[in-house]
Amino acid sequence: MAEFTELAKADELKSGMMKMVMAGEREILLARVGDTYYAADNRCPHMKGDLSRGELTGTVVTCPRHGSQFDLTNGQVIRWMKGGLASKLAGALKRPDNLTVYDVKIEEGSVLVKV
Repeated sequence: MAEFTELAKADELKSGMMKMVMAGEREILLARVGDTYYAADNRCPHMKGDLSRGELTGTVVTCPRHGSQFDLTNGQVIRWMKGGLASKLAGALKRPDNLTVYDVKIEEGSVLVKV
């Protein structure tokens, strides 16, 4: 059963920043947008790109490997790969997978994630 675990201090991230943290053996992407924190799997479901090395625009994270984009509020795919023929072929061969996201809460200056 999942439970909330402290993964960072709230002041470690400024708005617009993200980083990878470990929860046991699991890589978790932590991101902050304004005063809201988000947590998701750090590895892109396409080819396991390191999302913490990607770009964060609002609540959308872009994978640095092939440009897939995901909304951190719900994990939904915004874009599966970055355009072109390769994107069309990939979409035809493999259904785009959403990103797994996790519940986050802030308590006493700590970022707690339900994993």
